[in-house]
Amino acid sequence: MSEKMSHEEFVKKAIVSLRKEGYKGIHTIYSGFNEAFKKYFEGENPIEATKKLSEEGKIVIRPVKGGVMLYLPEDAPIQATRGDDALKKMGLQER
Repeated sequence: MSEKMSHEEFVKKAIVSLRKEGYKGIHTIYSGFNEAFKKYFEGENPIEATKKLSEEGKIVIRPVKGGVMLYLPEDAPIQATRGDDALKKMGLQER
């Protein structure tokens, strides 16, 4: 293998390569991402790396049952808060 990819390159390649047809993101556990990350980066923590990339705006993380989903920023679903939903139902915020 030639020079190792950066965390950003690896994560973005994983999102594109591991996502199932019809989905725009990957589940970090069910896709095998966490295990692959640890193998490729020799035991480094995928949670710390993805959190940093998310803070930098390079990827988007969404909590889901059993872990998190990783998305490229342009593919991430828009996430409304429960508070927004409640205000809309009460007629106190535009839809």
